[in-house]
Amino acid sequence: MKSIHILLVEDNEGDILLTTEALQEARILNRISVVRDGEEAIDFLKQEGKHTLAEQPDLVLLDVNLPKKNGHEVLKYIKKSDEIKHIPVIMLTTSSSEKDINLSYKNHANCYITKPIELDSFLNVVRQIENFWISIVTLPSVNIN
Repeated sequence: MKSIHILLVEDNEGDILLTTEALQEARILNRISVVRDGEEAIDFLKQEGKHTLAEQPDLVLLDVNLPKKNGHEVLKYIKKSDEIKHIPVIMLTTSSSEKDINLSYKNHANCYITKPIELDSFLNVVRQIENFWISIVTLPSVNIN
């Protein structure tokens, strides 16, 4: 079982709790960092402010609707930054808007998942993300430059 570092960018406390519990339930080796707005996500990725010692994540779970900077702005920052553009970004959001979906892929999201409203379905989606991105996919090394 491999260990990866997941950055969860989410402002809804209930979704944070559900997502982290679902991830920890199956793979106790995952390290999960949580930030609650777009500006903090960028600070985390830049290792600035209170995140100067933050370790670069292997995978980002990113909500679209965030305070300060939205998920599209964070995604655009990630994919335009040579040092971190290799990090896979999964848009995990309640928005099923065609505009949000298209903009996410235009800005190079690795996938877009609309969060199910029903609890069991949501937990299943998180488990499937984990199964695919941790057990099946080979992620790039953090230091590929």
